Amino acid sequence: MATVIFTKNLERHLSCPSQQVSGTTVREALDNAFSDNDQLKSYVLDDQGRLRKHMLIAVDGSTISDRIHLSDSVNEQSEIYILQALSGG
Repeated sequence: MATVIFTKNLERHLSCPSQQVSGTTVREALDNAFSDNDQLKSYVLDDQGRLRKHMLIAVDGSTISDRIHLSDSVNEQSEIYILQALSGG
């Protein structure tokens, strides 16, 4: 199973322990990770199910390319990191 890992800064705001989930895409993995945590889901995804602008997801060290459908592939050994994007000026 893939591992979904939330950064410590998210844990300050929401309950989001790392977890093992099944799925072959980021969407499937997140659907399983959020199955019993609607608050976390709405923090990471918008009402259309797209990744919010202030969030980033990396799979096995590479930022995902599909922020809308979350169709990037994952496998049983994948590590899916979810973190807040930083901006500055």
